Amino acid sequence: MNTSLELKASAQDKLEALRQQVRRWEENEVAAFVRRQPERQPEFRTNGGIPLKRAYTALDVQDTPLEDIGLPGQYPFTRGPYPTMYRGRFWTMRQIAGFGTAEDTNKRFRYLISQGQTGLSVDFDMPTLMGYDSDHPMSHGEVGREGVAIDTLEDMEHLFAGIDLENISVSMTINPSAWILLAMYIALAEKRGYDMNKLSGTIQADILKEYMAQKEFIFPIRPSVRLVRDCIIYCARNMKRYNPINISGYHISEAGSSPIDEAAFTMVNLITYVEEVTRAGVPVDDFAPRLAFFFVCQADFFEEIAKFRALRRVYAKIMKRRFGAQNPESMRLRFHCQTAAATLTRPQYKINIVRTGLQALAAVLGGAQSLHTNGMDEAFTIPSEEAMKIALRTQQIIAHETNVGNVVDPLGGSYFVEALTTEFEKRIFEIVDEVERRGGTIKLIEEGWFQRRIADFAYETALKKAGGEKPVLGVNMFVEAGEKVDIELHPHDYGAEQRQIERLQKVRRERDNAKVAQLLHRLIEVARDENRNIMPVTIELVKAGASMGDIVEKLKAVWGTYRETPVF
Repeated sequence: MNTSLELKASAQDKLEALRQQVRRWEENEVAAFVRRQPERQPEFRTNGGIPLKRAYTALDVQDTPLEDIGLPGQYPFTRGPYPTMYRGRFWTMRQIAGFGTAEDTNKRFRYLISQGQTGLSVDFDMPTLMGYDSDHPMSHGEVGREGVAIDTLEDMEHLFAGIDLENISVSMTINPSAWILLAMYIALAEKRGYDMNKLSGTIQADILKEYMAQKEFIFPIRPSVRLVRDCIIYCARNMKRYNPINISGYHISEAGSSPIDEAAFTMVNLITYVEEVTRAGVPVDDFAPRLAFFFVCQADFFEEIAKFRALRRVYAKIMKRRFGAQNPESMRLRFHCQTAAATLTRPQYKINIVRTGLQALAAVLGGAQSLHTNGMDEAFTIPSEEAMKIALRTQQIIAHETNVGNVVDPLGGSYFVEALTTEFEKRIFEIVDEVERRGGTIKLIEEGWFQRRIADFAYETALKKAGGEKPVLGVNMFVEAGEKVDIELHPHDYGAEQRQIERLQKVRRERDNAKVAQLLHRLIEVARDENRNIMPVTIELVKAGASMGDIVEKLKAVWGTYRETPVF
């Protein structure tokens, strides 16, 4: 017998000995102990429904190839996208902000930067998200209420006044009208004379998950995906450090999905976008290095860590095996993470700080590149300055006091974490394969397949909470009868809507309306030609003073609007 065969036989002998040891442990120590003190429940599962063993051993990782675990910064990037991770620099601490007018939000940005925040994230109000100008009848009462109102380039100038966009990354959470906000951002950068290849950050732009989960859409699915394609291609050619899309599982999860569906649905959306861009003739390695992702970190600590590790592995394999990527940067999944808003409670709202801290720690142990921690009062309204400072300090404590960032992937090699990572990978690929067999992402969105799965899991979770099977402190466990909530909420400025409308109308009066009309006509021509990129004319339009509503209403006349078939 040669040396390699001898080593293999020796390893098999050791595993068999371990298998017998585990069997004897179960039959003797465990059985005797359980007779004296039964376990809390007959079976244990993760929040996503994966069965959990009592203990994990080398037997549970024997089918995971060592190359699938690998080393940080090497394919398949299970242990992290970069070789030194937080030993080089910490993740970007990116607290989201947005309310009232651009000036109001700019003040919050400056406050957060003064407190040590290292990246900006913008929340937009509902009219902006849906492509309505602030003076549209549909906007009444919603302007600046749940995010910042942006109608024209002038608003964008006020939003980032005094902020050097070459030296701080900016994330913008917007989808159906994302390309217009990107055009405004580009126009502002060009006006300031910035080097476009120094701008960093991302526009969310992930429209497919809107049809699945969040329900903020304007146009039918196919022209909406074309808009995403145009953003990706434009940025690949003109903005080398900018992420033109943030493919998002966060909103899928917040709509009620399981963690596995959050991960898998994000991957099938990725596949659709990559196919769309490569069909346009752009090689995968020309744009894939700037694809970015956005995930939630829920309450099940180890499940979430395993989810992030599995997602990196799945992404790397998809990009290499399915799309033929050659550049390691094209296979390196990078993600922003937000703690789970759906887990925040109004009762005993201060314990939301603890929930958020544990979720943030899981995100860091899972290898996030960017992190937003929720404010303790977000179950009520837009977070106060105090809540945002505590949320930011939560990240800073993890970074500077716990030392968890001193070792790359410190849970790598844990029998439990590695087994759970491999199980997650297996289940993600099963869903990816099922979607392909059934006809693809767009077809299944139109049929309501994704929506139904999300709704079913959300309903099951609600029943578990109502019955106490899923504990929620303050709601169905350790409830404080007659609790009085003493909290100072962020106030809504009712004058913001009028100020915003006045600025919009001033822009309309002072712009060259003949030029805007000419450009809107060209916009329609470009929209009708599937092979042309819509970004250049949109940039010209916003520079000329066109509002978001001007652009969206013109395109509605070409493409129509989308109406979803309800799923019950």
